[in-house]
Amino acid sequence: MTTTPTVVLIHGAFADAASWSGVVSELQGHGVPVIAPPNPLRGLASDAAYVASVAAQIDGPVILVGHSYGGALITVAGTVENVVGLVYVAAYVLEEGESLGELQGRFPLSPLVSNLKEWTYPVPGGDPAVEVTIAEDAFPSVFAADVPADVTKILAAAQRPLAAAAFGETASAAAWKTKPSWALIAAADEAINPEVERFGAKRAGATIVELEGASHAVAVSRPKAVADLILDAVRATT
Repeated sequence: MTTTPTVVLIHGAFADAASWSGVVSELQGHGVPVIAPPNPLRGLASDAAYVASVAAQIDGPVILVGHSYGGALITVAGTVENVVGLVYVAAYVLEEGESLGELQGRFPLSPLVSNLKEWTYPVPGGDPAVEVTIAEDAFPSVFAADVPADVTKILAAAQRPLAAAAFGETASAAAWKTKPSWALIAAADEAINPEVERFGAKRAGATIVELEGASHAVAVSRPKAVADLILDAVRATT
């Protein structure tokens, strides 16, 4: 008997699980079990532990899919025993001991970096911590240039902030060393330099698909293409 893996979709910073709606619809249309849990966005180690706990509680095999910062999380969480594959969507693919800042710093910075807005949030028993969002006026061009303007306005208003500390935390593991991986490169990404995506994907030995003209919000603008790559991973691991 073969078991179809459950696909677990992990969104990145400045987004929420609703950004996967089109992809979820495509996968469900193919009879693939799928969930899109919320990403806490509070730090690499704690967020990866949360993703790992979600995967571990699913009966049967799991494919972890990470968008953007979510890619760093599945790299660590993917060491869970029932995870059988990793899919990176316009994502960071870290090496063990590497941080987002280190990987990003090897390449020219994207326009995202100069368009971050700082906020603070309370931490029990300590000083307030810093979190960041994308400035609303820059959000369309940086995050979602190929998404209709009315949709982009909503995405900008609803974006969820990422704890700034996440950029400096290092990955405690690199699951791609023992699990097969796939990667989608968004060639017109202005949030992550596409060279960062390519470098990480090649280093991981991932099966790579590149989409010309695709923005960082490729799961919103091109859900079928994203789902097609995930379906390739599902077929290969079923």
